[in-house]
Amino acid sequence: MTTSIQGAASQRHKAAPAVLVLEDGRTFRGRAYGAVGVTFGEAVFSTGMTGYQETLTDPSYHRQVVVMTAPHVGNTGVNDEDPESKRIWVSGYVVRDPARVPSNWRARRSLDEELRSQGVVGISGVDTRALTRHLRERGAMRVGIFSGNALPDEGTMLAEVRQAPEMKGASLFEEVATKETYVVPAIGAKKFTVAAVDLGIKGMTPHRMAERGIEVHVLPATATAEDVYAVNPDGVFFSNGPGDPATADGPVAVMREVLARKTPLFGICFGNQILGRALGFGTYKLKYGHRGINQPVQDRTTGKVEVTAHNHGFAVDAPLDKVSETPYGRAEVSHVCLNDQVVEGLHLLDQPAFSVQYHPEAAAGPHDAAYLFDRFVSLMEGQRA
Repeated sequence: MTTSIQGAASQRHKAAPAVLVLEDGRTFRGRAYGAVGVTFGEAVFSTGMTGYQETLTDPSYHRQVVVMTAPHVGNTGVNDEDPESKRIWVSGYVVRDPARVPSNWRARRSLDEELRSQGVVGISGVDTRALTRHLRERGAMRVGIFSGNALPDEGTMLAEVRQAPEMKGASLFEEVATKETYVVPAIGAKKFTVAAVDLGIKGMTPHRMAERGIEVHVLPATATAEDVYAVNPDGVFFSNGPGDPATADGPVAVMREVLARKTPLFGICFGNQILGRALGFGTYKLKYGHRGINQPVQDRTTGKVEVTAHNHGFAVDAPLDKVSETPYGRAEVSHVCLNDQVVEGLHLLDQPAFSVQYHPEAAAGPHDAAYLFDRFVSLMEGQRA
């Protein structure tokens, strides 16, 4: 491992030049990090100081170029235990000061090596603080990273960036979801069966349910209501995922059937937006979104404030100040972000269904919201009783 890490450090000193070009014309110059080549996506920033492996392998980051606000990235290298899926999903990676030599007892290779082996184009040596401030002021936008010894002129690069697809209107959840159903067995005695609709599920999520005695049947994003109920579920779960929730008519239809049957229901992130649509609320694109592991959210049902992990660029447009009448009974906003009052959770008052916009599985992130899995178990216990 030492030879491999030292070789990676040596290669970085010889890294090819790289340029990051935003769709509004602003450019940042640095050095290639990871694979050398060209990539496009939506430029977003993550405020997490740790957990870059979980970020990189989160399917919700599909077709996004992630800017890390923490200046030092790669310090603990890459291990084989922490990924949230089988591959890196980000389309590009932007860091300021990559670690020259990682140091952690679980490290198997450097982050630079991992990015190169998976063909992820990145850039290092740029002022990520200035880039983040620019995105906060102007909003998330399309971006391209170009690296190599023969770079196009800036006009050509900018034209290519502006031809890339936008995130608004993008239907991506089927691209990241499983194609075949698989089962995550309960840990210990089995208490419940849950049908989980995979819209971009992270590996830790079914594990958190399995820890609570739940056998989780993970279904493709194209699953129908018949597929969901074929596993005879005690509860139904809708996962996180990438893209614009306005494109997810199929999952919305399935969720409406679940609500009509009054089966206990829990949704996370994209699943929260699906619940919002199923109840009749709209969704909208945030200016620059919430991404990181330090977002303050208040659970309005208890008054408790949690520090939570986020990854979303869209939100539910639901009233904060009243209970809403829906085709499935009364609903209200259960959680709200204290930074900007964005809806962070919904729950129904007349049947067992709720959702949150953030990631209570804590991968990576704090464990403040782990109680939500227990709340889901309580709903299933109540329904069974």
